[in-house]
Amino acid sequence: MKKYPPQLFVILAFILAQFAWLGLLGAWIYYYASNYIIFKQVGNKVSPQLAFESPNVGVFVVGIIIIAGIAVSMFLVFRNLFVQRKLTGLYDNFIANITHELKSPLSSIQLYLETLSSKNIPPDKQKEFYAIMAKDTSRLHKLINSILEISRIEQKKVAHSYHIYSADIFYKIVETSAKNFRLPPGTLNIQGTFSGKCVIDKEAMQIVFDNLTDNAVKYSVGSTNILVKLKNTDKKIIIEFSDNGIGIGLKDQKKVFNKFHRVYNKNIPNVKGTGLGLYWVKEIIKFHGGKVSLKSDGPAKGTSFFIELPIYKTSKKLYINSLLRATAKKERFMEATDGD
Repeated sequence: MKKYPPQLFVILAFILAQFAWLGLLGAWIYYYASNYIIFKQVGNKVSPQLAFESPNVGVFVVGIIIIAGIAVSMFLVFRNLFVQRKLTGLYDNFIANITHELKSPLSSIQLYLETLSSKNIPPDKQKEFYAIMAKDTSRLHKLINSILEISRIEQKKVAHSYHIYSADIFYKIVETSAKNFRLPPGTLNIQGTFSGKCVIDKEAMQIVFDNLTDNAVKYSVGSTNILVKLKNTDKKIIIEFSDNGIGIGLKDQKKVFNKFHRVYNKNIPNVKGTGLGLYWVKEIIKFHGGKVSLKSDGPAKGTSFFIELPIYKTSKKLYINSLLRATAKKERFMEATDGD
């Protein structure tokens, strides 16, 4: 027996629901119109002793409003159902991806441990095995931390540490990203500057650049080339992060910052990830009072991410000052705790 996808039944139910409310609307209009016609034809000819009231326009309008309300309610129910089904699908993909991401390094560590315990391995080979296991352990640690950080972001429990910096901080962040990914000299470059100061959490901003760098490396077919440009307007700092990767199609450009969304490209089918990196980037920038967007001209033409941050004491003064006050309060508490 042929099985139909559950999505088909939802679509059919939605279509039938539309026919139902349209039928109800038609029946109500027919009922009112037929009564009105009957009244016009015989209303003045019946005996005065018989009570015969003309159709009430108010009742007709109220009926139409009720039917319209039912239609809107049905639309909202089905819309939420479609959204929920989509989120469920994304969540299932995330579980599958995260399971693979966790199992891969764990299997590697288990294999090397079993090999070391069951065989007589030369010292130089043992050193190589330990280095691989340390790398896989670091990968697991980073993955788990990213999942926990996403949870904290969504629960508004982020304990960031905001301070005032000049443009030099981004040169240091870019240099650290190049070291973290062991990029060859000249692969990741930064140029330009901006006037004024910015208020950022250095560690959180490092996560942003690490995620963008990671994407640039993973989605580059040949050698990776990344350029970071700094500039500013009257009220905001603009950071342009450009790579020479495979680019992002127009269909995916509006979705890449969504949680669990991953871009699939047939040229690089085995790219690993959880679909949380760019969502994390967006949330961190939002906590800084800024926003992030992207531009990609098409396949094999690379991608440019644009990060906008408020300039200190020029834009979003109340919000930026609240970040600094929260940081100062946290640091005073930590000092008092350490003193005890």
